[in-house]
Amino acid sequence: MPASILPLIEAAALWPPRGALIGLDLGTKTIGVAVSDPDRKLATGIETIQRKAFTADATRLLALAGERNVTGFVLGLPINMDGSEGPRAQSTRAFARNFAKLTDLPIGLWDERLSTAAVERELIGMDMSRAKRAKVIDEHAAIFILQGALDRLHVLRQAPGAT
Repeated sequence: MPASILPLIEAAALWPPRGALIGLDLGTKTIGVAVSDPDRKLATGIETIQRKAFTADATRLLALAGERNVTGFVLGLPINMDGSEGPRAQSTRAFARNFAKLTDLPIGLWDERLSTAAVERELIGMDMSRAKRAKVIDEHAAIFILQGALDRLHVLRQAPGAT
């Protein structure tokens, strides 16, 4: 059965209470990949995949998921500033639909507005050269996306009446 593709909060209800998550920043040329610890407190970058064909990209992502015993995926959804979805969001949803056919691990979509811009500012602030930024930007964007999702889930768990 294909994986469920849901907004983050709904997907979180399908994940077990513990277990690592993989966060993805889908670019046109690369996929930034980050992973959380099993307690879902900290996101760490693990790889930038140079995009080839969907099958090769998906195979690599599933291998990473297997190596790290993940329980789900967090996929950055590039929503426009006005809340609408443009071609990049549609492309991300298409990727998620195709990827869901290859795994039963639930996929949570997380609004990634301005994630790359925020990471770029941070790397510039670290006085990193343009060439070095280009090599790490997508992985760092994946960390930013996943950490934002983890922080949101933590806040929800702490809310009154939460389990």
